[in-house]
Amino acid sequence: MNFDDRVKAVAEFGFTERQARFLVTVMLHAGVCVPRQYATFAGTAYGHNVTKFFDRLVQRRYATVCRCVHNRAELYHVRYQPLYRAIGRPQSRYRRPVSGRLALDRVMLLDAIVTSPDLFWLSSAEEKVAFCNLMAPSLPPERLPHVTVGTAPARVRMFPEDLPIGVSRTGRAVFVYVATTPFDPDLRGFLQRHRDVLAALPGWTVRLLIPRDPQRLIQATEQAARDELTQQHAPGTISEFKWYCEQRRATPDPRARGHADERFWLAGSAFDTPRFRLLYRRWLTDGDTVFDLISSPAIAEALARGTGRIESHVSLSSHRHLTPLVAPASSSAGVEEGEHTPARPQPPSAASLAVADPLANN
Repeated sequence: MNFDDRVKAVAEFGFTERQARFLVTVMLHAGVCVPRQYATFAGTAYGHNVTKFFDRLVQRRYATVCRCVHNRAELYHVRYQPLYRAIGRPQSRYRRPVSGRLALDRVMLLDAIVTSPDLFWLSSAEEKVAFCNLMAPSLPPERLPHVTVGTAPARVRMFPEDLPIGVSRTGRAVFVYVATTPFDPDLRGFLQRHRDVLAALPGWTVRLLIPRDPQRLIQATEQAARDELTQQHAPGTISEFKWYCEQRRATPDPRARGHADERFWLAGSAFDTPRFRLLYRRWLTDGDTVFDLISSPAIAEALARGTGRIESHVSLSSHRHLTPLVAPASSSAGVEEGEHTPARPQPPSAASLAVADPLANN
């Protein structure tokens, strides 16, 4: 299904096209949302029509609402399985219960999407692989972002962070990442996994999504990302690291060997950094291709030309007030009835009693 197919399927539940487009966007990329995001998406005032839309989502059990730390804030979780089935994602992870921290990250991610209407967003790994094959046909599939899970046989997960990729009309790819700390090891892993594809694409942007409150993160996070993507090592360092990787894999007790083998001990001390520890773990599954990551100047050259960019987007709104008192799913009693039986609306709110159809004017 393409995006328009999904919109038509969701509209059959009684939504306008604009409402259906918003719900499809939420279900594909976040699962959770707040009313102001719909107002931004629809280009309308945050008022009575927006409130009616969300009242109806809750009354028909299409979404559940979670009270937040701020007593006037509410976080909505779209969990109704028939809606997800209608867009071809009946087993979507966005229906599952989420922690408060993850819910806030997803709200920030949705902010980035609804404020970038000029981009088309890829959600599934299949869509991302197809896009990369189109824009960088010379890049082997095994060099696309992936992780290897398990052994005998191992399972490969493509684009494991499951973050959307925005595509502009010119074909420029925008990779987004929610950065809440400047030296997040997950950010390091994300950048390392994407380095090959960034070097191969004709135009790209790494967009770091920064919370509004700790703005001091901006400079530190951008610099950390730039260092990770551009840092190169001399051939002698790469050769020594390769030797160390091979020796460490073949050594049952690295600590004991370090006491007797000075070269092994010195190499172990030199490469005992977050960057090299992650590279070693990748080498165990991906082999010698990881050494290209620390020797190629392609990304530094792309940044110098402007075909590659690293930028920060500070959230327009603070999200602290949206911290859930409990996980959004804890408010979901009865929602799963919709999977097997028709949803029965709850008693309408006083505001919604004033109109016959809460969606009629929106």
